[in-house]
Amino acid sequence: MKKIFLSIAVLTIMSSCNDYLDIPVEGATDASNFFKTENDAMLGTNAIYSFLRSWENSAFPYQFVFGVPADDVVKGSNPGDASFINAYDQFTYTTSDEGIRGYWIGQWQAVNRCNQVLTKVPAIEMNAALKTRLLAEARMLRAYFYFNLVRIYGGVPILDSLKESYNNIPRSSVDEVYNFIISDLTSAAADLPQSYGAGDQGRVTKGAALGLLSKVYLYKKDWQKAYDTSNQVIAMGYALDPDFNHLFRIAGEFGSESVFEVNCECSPQFGGSQYAEVQGVRNQFGWGFFTPSQALENAFEPGDIRKELTILRNGETTPEGDLIAMGDPNSVTTYNQKVYVPTSQNNNACGYGSRQNIRILRFAEILLINAEAANEMGNIATATLNLNKVRTRAQLAATTATTQAALRTAIWRERRVELAMEGDRFVDLVRTGQAATVLASYGFKAGKNELFPIPLDAINQSNGLFTQNPGY
Repeated sequence: MKKIFLSIAVLTIMSSCNDYLDIPVEGATDASNFFKTENDAMLGTNAIYSFLRSWENSAFPYQFVFGVPADDVVKGSNPGDASFINAYDQFTYTTSDEGIRGYWIGQWQAVNRCNQVLTKVPAIEMNAALKTRLLAEARMLRAYFYFNLVRIYGGVPILDSLKESYNNIPRSSVDEVYNFIISDLTSAAADLPQSYGAGDQGRVTKGAALGLLSKVYLYKKDWQKAYDTSNQVIAMGYALDPDFNHLFRIAGEFGSESVFEVNCECSPQFGGSQYAEVQGVRNQFGWGFFTPSQALENAFEPGDIRKELTILRNGETTPEGDLIAMGDPNSVTTYNQKVYVPTSQNNNACGYGSRQNIRILRFAEILLINAEAANEMGNIATATLNLNKVRTRAQLAATTATTQAALRTAIWRERRVELAMEGDRFVDLVRTGQAATVLASYGFKAGKNELFPIPLDAINQSNGLFTQNPGY
């Protein structure tokens, strides 16, 4: 499949020298001299998309907060390499930890890019339909970044426009942030197209906005709206890829199951993504970090084809013909197969795996969102139907759960194995109230580790307006 890379302009604005948003971006363009033409509007919007594949949003900082704290991912690599990552597995990180700061800064840089488009593009004389669409794309993406922020840090400042200084804006409540996200997604869904031509693969769609909205409602436990909104997505014609392995390979990108996916095609001008490289087989395909745990292995039922298509093992030969032979004898011996790019398909112009797209939201998850919401409303039949669609693709028998409580447990378990190593397990444990029990042996403390701390420098720069999260 040919993927079209979106050309990117990276922009920055000037603000108070101590602002947590005022982080220099290499190769940036001063936005005060930009946003004059229709092409500027397109390039500014593409700059938002570029962040989706960035180091902060897809590599180490992302894995520090969404990956390692869960029970399905371990640090990986060998014991002596980047041992500081163990702090996330053991819940011993502090307010000064660079990873927590890196993820915080990155998400705010992305919000800043969204707000540049939403503030500057309305004044540009350009095609009205295109303007409406680009503004909708920016709102959808801003909602995504805020969804990341609220799940990791709790209530955060709501920035809906460009500011001279950000140091006088306090944290909003979690409910206020969720309402802001819902407003952005609802507005975006009304204006986004359901699909694009081949040249625009990777741009967000109406289905992506509604799909993310259904997930937001799931987190809010607004079961009726999660059910209704996911039903809207189900009606749009998405379908499960019948081949689970194909789903995560290059040929499966932007397929029938893709609801929200990041285009990571390698480009000589902009490079690729390190999403796959940091997780790839150590000293063969990558760095060997963020690898499957024994607990994840144990979570798969006998006969579940997803187990061997999720966990890549030293010594095995892949369906694409690569012998897995890690070059570090002290390394872990299992890796994330979902990010594997066959040698024959790798683009050597960039780092290993730089072509590997990032699947943010798949149709399988939409079915599981619908199933969970239906079950919580007492609609056992619909919940069972959609759960079994996911299980059938995994070549498993229909669920044996017949009560609401048993089905709830079955759906949660299905989310774990279906979405394994895709960044959902830790936040799922928190939102479902399981974290304190499941993660107790790792050092998780109830009332504290549900959220990460606000970085110390952000607290210090807030002129006393930011309160730290409990326990830090």
